[in-house]
Amino acid sequence: MTATPLRNRTRVLILLAAVVLLGAVGTGAVRYAADRSAERDRARPDGPVVTRGDVSLRTPASRQLAFRNMAWGPHRDEIATVPADRPDGPRTASGVQCLRFHAAAGTGICLQAERGALQDTYRAVVLDDHLRELRSFPAAGIPTRSRVSPSGHLVAWTVFVSGDSYAGTDFSTRTAIVDVRDGNLRDNLETFDVIKDGKPYRAADVNVWGVTFADDTAFYATVATGGRTYLVRGDLGARTLTTLHQNVECPSLSPDGTRIAYKKRVPGVSEDAPWRLYVLDLATMTETATAEQRSIDDQAVWADDGNLLYALPGDFGADLWTAPADGTGAARRLLDAAVAPAYLG
Repeated sequence: MTATPLRNRTRVLILLAAVVLLGAVGTGAVRYAADRSAERDRARPDGPVVTRGDVSLRTPASRQLAFRNMAWGPHRDEIATVPADRPDGPRTASGVQCLRFHAAAGTGICLQAERGALQDTYRAVVLDDHLRELRSFPAAGIPTRSRVSPSGHLVAWTVFVSGDSYAGTDFSTRTAIVDVRDGNLRDNLETFDVIKDGKPYRAADVNVWGVTFADDTAFYATVATGGRTYLVRGDLGARTLTTLHQNVECPSLSPDGTRIAYKKRVPGVSEDAPWRLYVLDLATMTETATAEQRSIDDQAVWADDGNLLYALPGDFGADLWTAPADGTGAARRLLDAAVAPAYLG
């Protein structure tokens, strides 16, 4: 039995209506995405003042604080600077965008995303003192930590290669160290020999993250294995990781080399936010809890020998807070809409 002309006409009309509806939905989605993008690029009147200018990683005449600017507007995600003694002052944006950033002695490390149609890829970019690209390396996953050695000769970064949070157990990291002078890349610190409790240790579940440098040979990091985390001292020449203390994540060495700031898992708090900010005396292995009572999922930076700087979630994505390293005083917000800080000078 053949369809009548009326039935054919009805089917055509239904098909046309469906096409028009899908087109409207698609147009609406595009407009919504465009509106969200435009909103992201529009500076908020209550936000910090950010202007494009010359940003240098060289030792400045007066100390500067560099960071990833998180304020909404045309300079969001760019590396910016403010005077260290006036952190709430106007920001100078560099035009260089980074997801994670650190700098020392005129060298910067910038972890960037390269947006793809189906999937993003990432790379680690070594920057000179004018934030120009010196070298770049593919990064195996989502950027999470970065550090530069005090000399500026070495850079390190950590990425998630599976999972995207340290809170649970279903994640894997990859940590690399590069000598910026010759490009020598140690692309996976898990290949280093682990010395645990004074004995060689091997396990398939070893994870390494959060490098902090002592000099151009020695560094500290976190090793996770067997459901526990350890502070390790690394030796680039010997390719070893030696355990020192349990329950240490994302270590940060003090300027005088005597203490480690770190996040410690504390029983009885949220599984999604289990960490508190502590400081470890390397000579005595004495732990000191800081005054910060909230969960810290960051690798703290030492502002000086007595104070720590770290990120917490904020209205624009993240804010920078500070607390004394000796457990006294109180935590206070230092800088709105900022993350991944580094002091210059």
